[in-house]
Amino acid sequence: MDKSSMKVAGIDTGKQKLDVALTGVEEQLVVDNDAAGHKRLSGWLRGHGAERVGIEASGGYESAVVAFLRAAGFTVIRFQPAQVRAYAGFKLQRAKNDRIDAALIAACAAAVDTVHAAPDPRLEPLAEHLTLIDQIGEDIARFKTRREAVRDAQRRRRLDREIARLVAWRTLELKRLGGILRAHADLARRLELVMSVDGVGEPTAIAFLVRAPELGQIDREAAAAIVGFAPYDDDSGGRHGQRHVAGGRKRLARSVYAAALPAAFRWNAELIAFYKRLVANGKPHRVALVACARKLVIFVNTVLARGTPWVAKQAST
Repeated sequence: MDKSSMKVAGIDTGKQKLDVALTGVEEQLVVDNDAAGHKRLSGWLRGHGAERVGIEASGGYESAVVAFLRAAGFTVIRFQPAQVRAYAGFKLQRAKNDRIDAALIAACAAAVDTVHAAPDPRLEPLAEHLTLIDQIGEDIARFKTRREAVRDAQRRRRLDREIARLVAWRTLELKRLGGILRAHADLARRLELVMSVDGVGEPTAIAFLVRAPELGQIDREAAAAIVGFAPYDDDSGGRHGQRHVAGGRKRLARSVYAAALPAAFRWNAELIAFYKRLVANGKPHRVALVACARKLVIFVNTVLARGTPWVAKQAST
Protein backbone atom coordinates (compact mmCIF):
# COMPACT_ATOMS: atom_id res chain seq x y z
CA MET A 1 0.00 0.00 0.00
CA ASP A 2 1.29 3.47 -0.89
CA LYS A 3 2.20 5.61 2.11
CA SER A 4 -0.10 8.39 0.92
CA SER A 5 -3.16 6.11 1.12
CA MET A 6 -2.15 4.03 4.12
CA LYS A 7 -4.24 4.53 7.24
CA VAL A 8 -1.98 5.17 10.22
CA ALA A 9 -3.08 5.60 13.82
CA GLY A 10 -1.46 7.57 16.60
CA ILE A 11 -2.02 6.90 20.30
CA ASP A 12 -1.38 9.37 23.09
CA THR A 13 -0.96 7.25 26.21
CA GLY A 14 -2.14 8.11 29.69
CA LYS A 15 -2.25 6.04 32.84
CA GLN A 16 -6.05 5.78 32.66
CA LYS A 17 -6.96 6.40 29.02
CA LEU A 18 -5.77 6.32 25.41
CA ASP A 19 -6.50 9.10 22.89
CA VAL A 20 -6.42 7.77 19.34
CA ALA A 21 -6.28 9.59 16.00
CA LEU A 22 -6.15 8.31 12.44
CA THR A 23 -4.60 9.96 9.40
CA GLY A 24 -7.19 11.20 6.94
CA VAL A 25 -10.06 10.71 9.40
CA GLU A 26 -11.59 13.43 11.55
CA GLU A 27 -13.15 10.98 13.99
CA GLN A 28 -11.05 10.25 17.07
CA LEU A 29 -11.39 7.68 19.80
CA VAL A 30 -10.87 7.71 23.56
CA VAL A 31 -10.76 4.37 25.39
CA ASP A 32 -9.73 3.18 28.81
CA ASN A 33 -6.16 1.92 29.10
CA ASP A 34 -7.21 -1.57 30.19
CA ALA A 35 -8.00 -4.93 28.59
CA ALA A 36 -11.54 -3.93 27.56
CA GLY A 37 -10.31 -0.65 26.11
CA HIS A 38 -7.55 -2.38 24.16
CA LYS A 39 -10.08 -4.78 22.64
CA ARG A 40 -12.36 -1.89 21.65
CA LEU A 41 -9.37 -0.03 20.20
CA SER A 42 -8.33 -3.03 18.10
CA GLY A 43 -11.81 -3.34 16.62
CA TRP A 44 -11.96 0.39 15.84
CA LEU A 45 -8.58 0.32 14.11
CA ARG A 46 -9.49 -2.75 12.10
CA GLY A 47 -12.81 -1.23 11.12
CA HIS A 48 -11.00 1.82 9.71
CA GLY A 49 -8.42 -0.27 7.86
CA ALA A 50 -5.45 0.89 9.93
CA GLU A 51 -2.25 -1.08 9.37
CA ARG A 52 0.33 0.90 11.29
CA VAL A 53 0.11 2.37 14.77
CA GLY A 54 2.44 4.91 16.36
CA ILE A 55 2.64 5.30 20.12
CA GLU A 56 4.87 7.35 22.39
CA ALA A 57 6.80 5.64 25.18
CA SER A 58 5.20 6.75 28.43
CA GLY A 59 6.96 5.20 31.40
CA GLY A 60 5.57 1.73 30.71
CA TYR A 61 1.90 2.74 30.56
CA GLU A 62 1.99 1.91 26.85
CA SER A 63 3.44 -1.61 27.26
CA ALA A 64 0.18 -3.55 27.61
CA VAL A 65 -1.55 -1.95 24.63
CA VAL A 66 1.59 -2.33 22.48
CA ALA A 67 1.72 -6.06 23.28
CA PHE A 68 -2.02 -6.44 22.62
CA LEU A 69 -1.92 -4.67 19.24
CA ARG A 70 1.15 -6.56 18.07
CA ALA A 71 -0.46 -9.85 19.02
CA ALA A 72 -3.53 -8.73 17.03
CA GLY A 73 -1.37 -8.29 13.92
CA PHE A 74 -0.83 -4.53 13.84
CA THR A 75 2.56 -2.97 13.09
CA VAL A 76 3.35 -0.82 16.11
CA ILE A 77 6.10 1.82 16.20
CA ARG A 78 7.09 2.94 19.66
CA PHE A 79 8.58 6.47 19.62
CA GLN A 80 10.75 8.08 22.24
CA PRO A 81 9.32 11.41 23.45
CA ALA A 82 12.30 13.27 21.95
CA GLN A 83 11.38 11.93 18.50
CA VAL A 84 7.81 13.21 18.75
CA ARG A 85 8.98 16.60 20.07
CA ALA A 86 11.45 16.89 17.20
CA TYR A 87 8.73 16.10 14.67
CA ALA A 88 6.44 18.69 16.25
CA GLY A 89 9.24 21.24 15.95
CA PHE A 90 9.74 20.34 12.31
CA LYS A 91 6.02 20.85 11.69
CA LEU A 92 6.12 24.14 13.69
CA GLN A 93 3.35 22.81 15.88
CA ARG A 94 3.17 24.46 19.28
CA ALA A 95 -0.38 23.65 20.39
CA LYS A 96 -0.61 20.65 22.67
CA ASN A 97 -3.34 18.52 24.18
CA ASP A 98 -4.13 14.81 24.14
CA ARG A 99 -6.13 14.91 20.89
CA ILE A 100 -3.53 17.04 19.12
CA ASP A 101 -0.73 14.80 20.38
CA ALA A 102 -2.51 11.68 19.07
CA ALA A 103 -2.81 13.25 15.60
CA LEU A 104 0.84 14.32 15.73
CA ILE A 105 1.98 10.79 16.62
CA ALA A 106 -0.11 9.41 13.75
CA ALA A 107 1.57 11.82 11.31
CA CYS A 108 4.96 10.93 12.77
CA ALA A 109 4.28 7.21 12.27
CA ALA A 110 3.11 7.80 8.70
CA ALA A 111 6.39 9.56 7.92
CA VAL A 112 8.54 6.60 8.94
CA ASP A 113 10.19 4.99 5.91
CA THR A 114 11.68 1.87 7.50
CA VAL A 115 9.78 -0.03 10.16
CA HIS A 116 11.98 -2.43 12.10
CA ALA A 117 10.75 -5.84 13.18
CA ALA A 118 9.01 -5.96 16.55
CA PRO A 119 11.23 -7.07 19.43
CA ASP A 120 10.94 -10.53 20.94
CA PRO A 121 7.65 -10.43 22.92
CA ARG A 122 9.26 -12.55 25.66
CA LEU A 123 11.56 -9.65 26.55
CA GLU A 124 8.94 -6.97 27.32
CA PRO A 125 8.02 -8.31 30.79
CA LEU A 126 11.70 -9.08 31.44
CA ALA A 127 12.59 -5.44 30.78
CA GLU A 128 10.03 -4.39 33.39
CA HIS A 129 11.52 -6.91 35.83
CA LEU A 130 15.03 -5.63 35.14
CA THR A 131 13.93 -2.04 35.71
CA LEU A 132 12.66 -3.05 39.15
CA ILE A 133 16.07 -4.61 39.89
CA ASP A 134 17.79 -1.41 38.75
CA GLN A 135 15.52 0.65 41.00
CA ILE A 136 16.29 -1.56 43.99
CA GLY A 137 19.98 -0.94 43.28
CA GLU A 138 19.31 2.80 43.25
CA ASP A 139 17.54 2.47 46.60
CA ILE A 140 20.57 0.67 48.02
CA ALA A 141 22.84 3.48 46.88
CA ARG A 142 20.54 6.09 48.45
CA PHE A 143 20.44 4.28 51.80
CA LYS A 144 24.23 3.94 51.79
CA THR A 145 24.52 7.69 51.21
CA ARG A 146 22.13 8.40 54.08
CA ARG A 147 24.10 6.08 56.37
CA GLU A 148 27.28 8.11 55.82
CA ALA A 149 25.63 11.14 57.44
CA VAL A 150 24.16 9.29 60.43
CA ARG A 151 26.17 9.13 63.65
CA ASP A 152 23.58 7.62 65.96
CA ALA A 153 24.41 3.91 66.38
CA GLN A 154 20.78 2.76 66.60
CA ARG A 155 19.82 4.55 63.39
CA ARG A 156 22.90 3.22 61.62
CA ARG A 157 21.93 -0.34 62.58
CA ARG A 158 18.43 0.25 61.25
CA LEU A 159 19.88 1.53 57.98
CA ASP A 160 22.22 -1.47 57.85
CA ARG A 161 19.23 -3.80 58.17
CA GLU A 162 17.39 -1.97 55.38
CA ILE A 163 20.43 -2.11 53.12
CA ALA A 164 20.84 -5.83 53.81
CA ARG A 165 17.14 -6.42 53.05
CA LEU A 166 17.40 -4.57 49.74
CA VAL A 167 20.61 -6.38 48.76
CA ALA A 168 18.95 -9.74 49.46
CA TRP A 169 15.85 -8.71 47.48
CA ARG A 170 17.95 -7.55 44.54
CA THR A 171 19.94 -10.82 44.58
CA LEU A 172 16.72 -12.85 44.63
CA GLU A 173 15.16 -10.92 41.74
CA LEU A 174 18.34 -11.28 39.65
CA LYS A 175 18.31 -15.03 40.30
CA ARG A 176 14.66 -15.22 39.25
CA LEU A 177 15.27 -13.21 36.09
CA GLY A 178 18.29 -15.33 35.17
CA GLY A 179 16.17 -18.44 35.68
CA ILE A 180 13.45 -17.11 33.36
CA LEU A 181 16.04 -16.43 30.64
CA ARG A 182 17.62 -19.86 31.04
CA ALA A 183 14.22 -21.53 30.67
CA HIS A 184 14.42 -20.65 26.96
CA ALA A 185 17.21 -22.54 25.18
CA ASP A 186 17.98 -19.77 22.68
CA LEU A 187 18.11 -17.05 25.34
CA ALA A 188 20.21 -19.27 27.63
CA ARG A 189 22.69 -19.75 24.78
CA ARG A 190 22.89 -16.01 24.16
CA LEU A 191 23.39 -15.39 27.87
CA GLU A 192 26.32 -17.80 28.02
CA LEU A 193 27.90 -16.21 24.95
CA VAL A 194 27.72 -12.75 26.49
CA MET A 195 29.10 -14.00 29.81
CA SER A 196 32.05 -15.55 27.99
CA VAL A 197 33.43 -12.03 27.43
CA ASP A 198 36.02 -11.29 30.11
CA GLY A 199 34.61 -8.67 32.50
CA VAL A 200 30.92 -9.29 31.75
CA GLY A 201 29.17 -10.83 34.75
CA GLU A 202 25.64 -12.21 34.84
CA PRO A 203 23.87 -8.93 35.80
CA THR A 204 25.50 -7.06 32.91
CA ALA A 205 24.89 -9.96 30.52
CA ILE A 206 21.20 -9.96 31.45
CA ALA A 207 21.05 -6.21 30.81
CA PHE A 208 22.60 -6.69 27.36
CA LEU A 209 20.11 -9.41 26.38
CA VAL A 210 17.00 -7.73 27.72
CA ARG A 211 17.72 -4.13 26.80
CA ALA A 212 19.53 -4.63 23.47
CA PRO A 213 18.11 -7.73 21.73
CA GLU A 214 19.39 -6.36 18.38
CA LEU A 215 22.98 -7.16 19.33
CA GLY A 216 24.47 -9.79 17.07
CA GLN A 217 22.35 -8.65 14.12
CA ILE A 218 23.81 -5.16 13.61
CA ASP A 219 27.28 -3.75 12.90
CA ARG A 220 29.64 -2.45 15.56
CA GLU A 221 28.82 1.23 14.97
CA ALA A 222 25.09 0.62 15.34
CA ALA A 223 25.72 -1.49 18.46
CA ALA A 224 27.68 1.32 20.12
CA ALA A 225 25.00 3.84 19.12
CA ILE A 226 22.00 1.99 20.53
CA VAL A 227 23.72 1.58 23.90
CA GLY A 228 24.88 5.22 23.92
CA PHE A 229 28.65 5.02 23.42
CA ALA A 230 28.96 6.21 19.83
CA PRO A 231 30.97 9.46 19.57
CA TYR A 232 29.37 12.22 17.49
CA ASP A 233 31.13 15.03 15.68
CA ASP A 234 30.63 18.60 16.88
CA ASP A 235 32.04 20.59 13.96
CA SER A 236 30.61 23.60 12.18
CA GLY A 237 32.39 25.78 9.62
CA GLY A 238 35.88 26.42 10.89
CA ARG A 239 35.11 25.24 14.39
CA HIS A 240 36.17 21.76 15.40
CA GLY A 241 34.49 20.75 18.64
CA GLN A 242 35.21 17.84 20.90
CA ARG A 243 33.35 14.64 20.05
CA HIS A 244 30.81 13.46 22.60
CA VAL A 245 28.69 10.38 23.14
CA ALA A 246 24.95 10.98 23.23
CA GLY A 247 21.61 9.21 23.15
CA GLY A 248 21.26 5.50 23.61
CA ARG A 249 19.52 3.41 26.25
CA LYS A 250 20.36 5.05 29.53
CA ARG A 251 19.82 2.16 31.92
CA LEU A 252 21.86 -0.19 29.74
CA ALA A 253 24.57 2.42 29.31
CA ARG A 254 24.87 2.79 33.09
CA SER A 255 25.17 -0.99 33.51
CA VAL A 256 27.86 -1.29 30.84
CA TYR A 257 29.81 1.72 32.12
CA ALA A 258 29.80 0.25 35.64
CA ALA A 259 31.13 -3.05 34.24
CA ALA A 260 33.80 -1.32 32.15
CA LEU A 261 35.66 0.00 35.19
CA PRO A 262 36.61 -3.36 36.76
CA ALA A 263 36.99 -4.92 33.31
CA ALA A 264 39.52 -2.26 32.26
CA PHE A 265 41.47 -2.51 35.52
CA ARG A 266 41.36 -6.21 36.31
CA TRP A 267 39.33 -8.67 34.27
CA ASN A 268 39.84 -8.06 30.54
CA ALA A 269 43.44 -8.02 29.31
CA GLU A 270 42.56 -6.30 26.05
CA LEU A 271 40.71 -3.52 27.84
CA ILE A 272 43.47 -3.14 30.41
CA ALA A 273 46.02 -2.58 27.64
CA PHE A 274 43.59 -0.33 25.72
CA TYR A 275 42.89 1.85 28.77
CA LYS A 276 46.60 2.21 29.56
CA ARG A 277 47.35 3.18 25.96
CA LEU A 278 44.63 5.86 25.91
CA VAL A 279 45.73 7.38 29.21
CA ALA A 280 49.38 7.34 28.09
CA ASN A 281 48.30 9.29 25.01
CA GLY A 282 46.74 11.99 27.20
CA LYS A 283 43.09 10.91 27.35
CA PRO A 284 41.30 11.74 30.63
CA HIS A 285 40.18 8.82 32.78
CA ARG A 286 36.48 9.20 31.97
CA VAL A 287 37.08 9.46 28.21
CA ALA A 288 39.25 6.34 28.32
CA LEU A 289 36.62 4.49 30.37
CA VAL A 290 33.84 5.40 27.93
CA ALA A 291 36.03 4.08 25.10
CA CYS A 292 36.46 0.84 27.07
CA ALA A 293 32.69 0.60 27.55
CA ARG A 294 32.26 1.01 23.80
CA LYS A 295 34.79 -1.78 23.23
CA LEU A 296 32.86 -4.01 25.64
CA VAL A 297 29.68 -3.47 23.63
CA ILE A 298 31.55 -4.36 20.43
CA PHE A 299 32.96 -7.53 22.02
CA VAL A 300 29.45 -8.62 23.04
CA ASN A 301 28.03 -7.81 19.61
CA THR A 302 30.80 -9.85 18.00
CA VAL A 303 30.32 -13.03 20.05
CA LEU A 304 26.56 -12.92 19.44
CA ALA A 305 27.06 -12.38 15.71
CA ARG A 306 29.54 -15.26 15.44
CA GLY A 307 27.69 -17.55 17.81
CA THR A 308 30.95 -18.64 19.42
CA PRO A 309 32.36 -17.84 22.88
CA TRP A 310 34.86 -15.06 23.51
CA VAL A 311 38.52 -15.81 22.83
CA ALA A 312 40.84 -13.11 24.15
CA LYS A 313 43.51 -11.84 21.81
CA GLN A 314 47.05 -11.45 23.01
CA ALA A 315 47.01 -7.95 24.50
CA SER A 316 49.67 -5.56 23.31
CA THR A 317 50.91 -2.68 25.44
